[in-house]
Amino acid sequence: MNDIQMGCGRTGPFFSFEPAGIVPDIISLSKSIDGYGTPMALTLMRPEYDVWRPGEYNGTLRGYNSAFVTAARALEVFWSDGTLQARATASGEKVGRALTGLAQRYGLPAPRGRGPACGLPFDRPGAAREVWRAAYRAGLLVETAGPQDEVVKILPPLTIGYEQSEKGLGILDEAIASTAGRRAVAASSDEREDAPSGPPPQLRGRINRSSDQRKG
Repeated sequence: MNDIQMGCGRTGPFFSFEPAGIVPDIISLSKSIDGYGTPMALTLMRPEYDVWRPGEYNGTLRGYNSAFVTAARALEVFWSDGTLQARATASGEKVGRALTGLAQRYGLPAPRGRGPACGLPFDRPGAAREVWRAAYRAGLLVETAGPQDEVVKILPPLTIGYEQSEKGLGILDEAIASTAGRRAVAASSDEREDAPSGPPPQLRGRINRSSDQRKG
């Protein structure tokens, strides 16, 4: 099971697959496992599948002394009880409500994801990249996903504060609004270009007759 990006509490529980009742034979972890932003990776496996010899290559980020220290401390501090998991779950509920509101407001498909890790899909290719650019200019980092950059991916820190969360969601709202606004302007422009010139056909005869009468 690859839990490199979604493990370590990203979706609420320590492992992302726990709610599904899955019991993997092998689990890969990285990213947040070190607790301090330093490179480290772990490969967890059942004893019967552990055929690696000491020092054999079995990962891309094997870590170094300081990473092992911070990783052990992060497990002791953040996962000694259910505080961080409860906080991540509450953060996920807040993000989910906010993205659902944005989807309804701008006529977008429903968001998807679990916990704080959520994606907001758009109905056209490249739209997420436009939102990403607008958010980046305003000071917010988001990611894009999907084969055609049509999903904005949200991955807030598990320790994010209330004010930071509110500010980030506000910037995202403005970025989506600006993208939706440009789209509306472009659609209106296309409609004007496609619109036939002159009065509607049912009025043309009347206008022509009135013009002839004035000339007479």
